[in-house]
Amino acid sequence: MKRLFNTNINHGGLNFALLVLRVAFSAFMMVHGYGKLQSLTAGGEIQFGDPIGIGAPASLALAVFAEFFCSILLILGLATRLAVIPLIITMLVAVFIAHGGDDFGKKEMGLHYLVVYLFIFIAGPGKYSIDHLIGGGSGRRRR
Repeated sequence: MKRLFNTNINHGGLNFALLVLRVAFSAFMMVHGYGKLQSLTAGGEIQFGDPIGIGAPASLALAVFAEFFCSILLILGLATRLAVIPLIITMLVAVFIAHGGDDFGKKEMGLHYLVVYLFIFIAGPGKYSIDHLIGGGSGRRRR
């Protein structure tokens, strides 16, 4: 008789879920970062906050790097754990510094992204990624 509540890990489902999570959240963030990329390349005076005190142009450039370019790497599953670090930092700055004094409603979306990026950092990109292809696909530590 089959158990009603199966607690075995479905590795195929987990790998597919990681793919969907990576691609969906990265695509949403990439759209968000694309508007900033246009602001950065348009020239003229940059209207962007300076939450960490490095100047508006540098803050915008770092946000564009994380939100647009690192999102592309996440979609591909290339250098996933390295690419997600700038996104985690960007969400930490957005939630706790840029929107630090705001109510929860303003912070909520940033917190959602932060939790997903932390999950991807811990879990890795999954089987459907360039990282998996480069790494030989075994998932086992080589000695």
